[in-house]
Amino acid sequence: QVQLAESGGGLVQSGGSLRLSCEASGVIFRISAMAWYRQAPGKQREMVAGIISGGNKKYDDSVKGRFTISRDNYRNIVYLQMNSLRPEDTAVYYCNATIRRNEYWGQGTQVTVSA
Repeated sequence: QVQLAESGGGLVQSGGSLRLSCEASGVIFRISAMAWYRQAPGKQREMVAGIISGGNKKYDDSVKGRFTISRDNYRNIVYLQMNSLRPEDTAVYYCNATIRRNEYWGQGTQVTVSA
């Protein structure tokens, strides 16, 4: 059974940095894509950044130039380096993996940015 485990969230001041990690376990087939989503209170879940197995990346406009997604294909880990954090980045961040057209989610990790 595929499981995703996020880590690295926390409380940081505006302008600070955090690095999120997500490790996938129980993986038998190739992970075609991994992504980070976030959900702020009272808002819908939105994709922040995604990366496919070939290495192509995409970002939401709100985080371009500040966040960087990367992936270790051998260890099935995806990272999200978040710099220049803003209070509006405060949310629960979720890891997502696509395997053979099935989507899997982690439990989420809280990121709080104080002004």
